[in-house]
Amino acid sequence: MDIFTLAATSFTIALSLFITGKMDELQKSFAAFCLAIFVAQAAALLQGLFAADFWMHVEHIGILTIAPLAVWFFRQLTHNKSYLSQGSIVLTAFISAAGLIMQFTPLAPWRYFHVALIIYVIAVLVICYFALLHHVNKLLPSTEKRRLRYLLIACPTAALICGADILGYLGYAVPLVSGLALAALLYFLLLVIAYPQLSELHDFFARALVIFISTLTGAIIFYFVAFFFSSSLPSFTSIIMASFLIVISVTPVKMILKKIFSFIYPDSKDVFTSLYEFDEKLEREKAMLLAEMAPVFAHEIRNPLGSIKGAAQYLQSEAATEEQNQLLNVIIEEVNRLNAVVSQFLEYARPGSGKVQAQDINAVILKAIAIISANRLSDKIIISRELQEGLPAVKVDEQKMIQVMINIALNAIEAMPQGGSLTFRTSKIETSAGLAVGITIRDTGTGIRPDDIKNIFKPFYTTKERGVGLGLAICQRIIKEHGGSIRVKSIAGQGSVFFIRLDAESEI
Repeated sequence: MDIFTLAATSFTIALSLFITGKMDELQKSFAAFCLAIFVAQAAALLQGLFAADFWMHVEHIGILTIAPLAVWFFRQLTHNKSYLSQGSIVLTAFISAAGLIMQFTPLAPWRYFHVALIIYVIAVLVICYFALLHHVNKLLPSTEKRRLRYLLIACPTAALICGADILGYLGYAVPLVSGLALAALLYFLLLVIAYPQLSELHDFFARALVIFISTLTGAIIFYFVAFFFSSSLPSFTSIIMASFLIVISVTPVKMILKKIFSFIYPDSKDVFTSLYEFDEKLEREKAMLLAEMAPVFAHEIRNPLGSIKGAAQYLQSEAATEEQNQLLNVIIEEVNRLNAVVSQFLEYARPGSGKVQAQDINAVILKAIAIISANRLSDKIIISRELQEGLPAVKVDEQKMIQVMINIALNAIEAMPQGGSLTFRTSKIETSAGLAVGITIRDTGTGIRPDDIKNIFKPFYTTKERGVGLGLAICQRIIKEHGGSIRVKSIAGQGSVFFIRLDAESEI
């Protein structure tokens, strides 16, 4: 079962990369590396079942192929900047070819020939590991360096677990788990190369935790069913391995079936949509319907509002007493407020259609600060700027981004009625997927209560007496339309911090 787990996992990973159809050199090298592991492990499994010399030769071919493919993969992982050169691939390919020829000579029956091949592959993997270590030590502090460091920790951890199998071969009651450990390592490598957006250790732990919980749940369900319908139960290790294979195989199998069903049933687009995903689809459809209805809704409300305002203004000119004049003023002010609500609703419901182009975000922020400073509400506020120079440009609609800054800033100013400080900060964010720009808006106001902070981006949610609750919802929609993200942290009584992240367009 241990051999089968590694074989099935390596095949599943290689298949999942191949069927995407969009692989770079790194993913191609990793897919080929996994495929070589699959050939070696599958042949070892079949050799144990059929005891045929043919499968022994296939296993040796797979083992010998692992070495040059490992060098190729680690070269791509280090962007060809380690001491592993192109000649290293040629050298290992030559040695592997020599070993391939040797197995068909009288030396092949040599008692330790298979062990020599294993030692050769392990030696190559150790060299690759130290090449990666040397490369990481030379890197400047960055997201890539942090991610590769996680890999440097994962590799010896998996090797240590595999070393425990020696006790099992010596006769101790220790389950063989090297296949499971190496399968987990291959999956971790897949996360590193296929998901560059995962940059923090907790991101990897979160992914691993999902797999672990899913695997454990599958094993428990199997044991529960087997307990009632089977007289003998397999070992827990075997169940865990089988459950792990099922969990990681679900996505590749769905991708294959989608491609098949797209030809057989081209009109059945929702065949693979889960019941839970239907909720997300429904939300998208509601958003589209809202965008279509909003202009009609606004038109039907604004027309009578205009008539009410016009009539009130006419009556105001004919008002005989001050009391009548004040009442008519109330009508006009409330009409204006309702008209503003309709405008905000229309702005929230309509998809963005502004002028998007590469902008210096610092210049955009300075324009927003100039508008905020002219507002009489900011008289008691100290506005600070901590803008990093040399930021890459971001592709945004300048007016909409200014609107985001102003909305957040005005909320912050209202949270500081006795005065305070408002700080705008920008920074460059480096990720393996490219550069991004971070914008931080910090205030020293009353803060946001924990019960409110999870709802502040929801439409029509407000804690203000005369608030509409669309300002921050509009901000979030604008940021999402620009492919960015916005989040907030706050401590009641100490202030709030809004974090905005936008992908960079190009270096300035």
